[in-house]
Amino acid sequence: MNLTSKLSSNQKIFFAEIIGTFVVVACATGSVVLHAKSGGTIGTWFEAFAPFVGVCLMVYTFGKISRAHFNPAVTISYFITKHITKTHLPIYFGAESIGAFLGIIFVKNVIGTEAYLGVNTPNYSFPIWMIFGVEVLATALLMAVIMLVVHTNGLRGFSGIAIGGMIGLDIFFFAFISGASMNPIRSLAPAVFSGVFDNLWLYWTATFVGTSIVGFVYKRKFVNRRSA
Repeated sequence: MNLTSKLSSNQKIFFAEIIGTFVVVACATGSVVLHAKSGGTIGTWFEAFAPFVGVCLMVYTFGKISRAHFNPAVTISYFITKHITKTHLPIYFGAESIGAFLGIIFVKNVIGTEAYLGVNTPNYSFPIWMIFGVEVLATALLMAVIMLVVHTNGLRGFSGIAIGGMIGLDIFFFAFISGASMNPIRSLAPAVFSGVFDNLWLYWTATFVGTSIVGFVYKRKFVNRRSA
């Protein structure tokens, strides 16, 4: 691939990740805001369903362009497994950050500011080790599904439904314990705009741990075996 082709490809990845992350973050945080605005009458199912739809649509739209990361923790796992190189990291991280902050600006100005713009909140009635472990587990399950569909069919067929469905299930079953962010930039954006940073440490540690575990397992089982 020549320099011009590389630049064109990187531009496509950059803008795909901005748009995709924007939609994913807007759906994830906006659904929490709407749930709060309803006085809790909408239900947790909506907080799980909205991100499912958003992720599903964005995977089908941009999967062939950028592999549909929309998540810095997913990007790190892809780097570990050598699906991307270190030169791609600033492209993905920059695009994901821009997309996430644009998503929160949209939520703040169009949907509302309730629930601190949808900031993730763990349930401290559970012990901290369980909260951390559940967030690692939720993120690892998501990354495992992503790697499974990438390895088997390259983000075709039911891949969007599988990835979006895993996010929805994680939120539905685990959000009441850990907040089920699975995405550090999804947690950072509302924290910055609401000024609520109390729990950010959790989502900037457990999420990377979860995706890195899956990345290293995949690398050992498939990447290292091919190069041996």
